[in-house]
Amino acid sequence: MSRIENEKQIVRKMIGLYCRHRLHQNTLPEEYQHLADFACRRLDHCRYGEKKTACKDCPTHCYAPKERAQIREVMRWVGPRMIFYSPKDAVVHIFQKVMTKF
Repeated sequence: MSRIENEKQIVRKMIGLYCRHRLHQNTLPEEYQHLADFACRRLDHCRYGEKKTACKDCPTHCYAPKERAQIREVMRWVGPRMIFYSPKDAVVHIFQKVMTKF
């Protein structure tokens, strides 16, 4: 699986966890489905491709302001909890983030 595909899978999983545990909804509300689709489209069209950094560290911010605020909220809540809900994905994500620094 390519790095971009892995990132898309993790983003969708994080948005799903946020909706399930923070919003207490079993299905994604329409606005969060839109956010997941938006994030995946942005990853598909990322100018850095497989060599991309984490979006928050990227010199080119390609998210629209509304979606950027939404994804920040999701990441802030889910980020610390990922180790409990999906430890493998959390470790891989941290490892990839550290490796892009070098």
